[in-house]
Amino acid sequence: MIFIREVTLSYGHKKLFNEISETIGPRDRIALVGSNGSGKTTLLRMLMGEVNPDDGSIEKPDYATVGYLPQDGVHASGGTVREEAAKAFAGVAELQAKLDEAEAKLAELDPEDEEFYDLIDLMGGWETQLASFEPEKMNSRVEKVLTGMGFSQEDLERPVDEFSGGWQMRIALGKLLLQSPSLLILDEPTNHLDVVSQNWLEHYLKGYQGSILVISHDRAFLETVTERTIELKLGNLNSYKGNYTFYLKESAARLERQRKAYNNQKKEIQKEKEFINRFRSNVKKAAMVQSRIKGLEKMELVKPEAEEKKIYFRFPPSPPASQKVVELEGMTKAYGDNVVFDELDLRIEKGDRIAVVGVNGAGKSTLARVLAGVEPFQAGVREIGVNTVIGYFAQHQAEELNPSNEVLAEVEEVCENNPDANPRAALGALLFSGNDAFKKTSVLSGGERNRVALAKLLMKPCNFLIMDEPTNHLDIRSKEVLQEALNLFEGTALIVSHDRSFLDGVVNKVLEISTRKAMMLTCNVTEYMERLEVDEF
Repeated sequence: MIFIREVTLSYGHKKLFNEISETIGPRDRIALVGSNGSGKTTLLRMLMGEVNPDDGSIEKPDYATVGYLPQDGVHASGGTVREEAAKAFAGVAELQAKLDEAEAKLAELDPEDEEFYDLIDLMGGWETQLASFEPEKMNSRVEKVLTGMGFSQEDLERPVDEFSGGWQMRIALGKLLLQSPSLLILDEPTNHLDVVSQNWLEHYLKGYQGSILVISHDRAFLETVTERTIELKLGNLNSYKGNYTFYLKESAARLERQRKAYNNQKKEIQKEKEFINRFRSNVKKAAMVQSRIKGLEKMELVKPEAEEKKIYFRFPPSPPASQKVVELEGMTKAYGDNVVFDELDLRIEKGDRIAVVGVNGAGKSTLARVLAGVEPFQAGVREIGVNTVIGYFAQHQAEELNPSNEVLAEVEEVCENNPDANPRAALGALLFSGNDAFKKTSVLSGGERNRVALAKLLMKPCNFLIMDEPTNHLDIRSKEVLQEALNLFEGTALIVSHDRSFLDGVVNKVLEISTRKAMMLTCNVTEYMERLEVDEF
């Protein structure tokens, strides 16, 4: 067990934690939630021992270990994928040496001594940890975990340096799972995983023997993996004995109780003040007046928490569209010797809401670019419907903002041919109000940059939206607002995303990309995943 005891931490005049306390028990499954700047990352660093509190303590047994997967920035070099993953077992020999040393010491201790029993407890923790490694199954476990992460048998023998950042994060996650720490801390673990690998990870974590603490904007992942929710808000820590949906319901109920208590207290204060003012000059009631004045002075005021601002926006009305939106006939696309699509046929029709799924590297983003008309191809035909007007949101759209531009200027650049565009209104709807519109794009957070990119998209009416990972860097509430806007959108949409919860609320079809081909299915992503599981069984 890990204990957070009355932890206080301040940065300058800002109190980040105000005597927060919590216990992380064995096999706990916890979601850590809170707005940006609430202290989630700082709390993780405390649990890792990288940050010390001003007051209070973080306590854990000597045998307890903590493993941490950051959002990004992990890079391995040297050796093969298999060799890098096998480094997870480097601690096996060290654990065995600790046990051998403890066993020898135990033989010298008096069973009546307190130290004797403390040592037995410590050895028990080490033995449990050693057993979790399953030394006799190390190689098979490496293969099981890495193939679950999406690596082929051939990939296991490739140098780790050949893999991109997303695959590097997969290697790091696989290695961490093999280490089996007592507390597994995962910061946005699904960011670099396709839906198949996400599904595998969820099943793996269900059987994980240690405790899990997760920060994630993937609602479906939180719903599946976590059983308890801890919220950091305004320096305090609120614990809920349920998953994210339970947390939302109970959090709303708690805020409602706060509001009622606040309003009742206001009425009570007003009533007391009226009494005081009415009888202040009445000698006979002087004692009562003074009593009520003192009561007001001692009253602990209820302070309701401020509700977070929500994003409200909708896409411009769609121009009328023909039944055929876009069609590919015999489309072949290759990068050198790497053939991504081979004579692909695909027809998208008016009203289609399509989720594009497939393993990383299958060609999802490539297809989106081809459909948008920004990616050339080697053979075949791309035919656009008579009235099709395309709006394209690229995967790295937010990264392409001009860093020297102010937010408003960045959006105004795309308004030249649209006299009806209202960039200030669009930005206001996306929470860029007042002076926020005049910030340089270079100082914006990832979520803010994505919202600027969305604002630019709103300036051009279209009837066919192509969106490649539009939810990157957006929190759950922002995703839900985008989801609502897409449901109100009158046109056709094709969305590349790994976020199942987001997609399920929008799409009516799934386009599976695999082996240079594409297959269209009439279902949502969850139904698609269920079909995969049945086929595998």
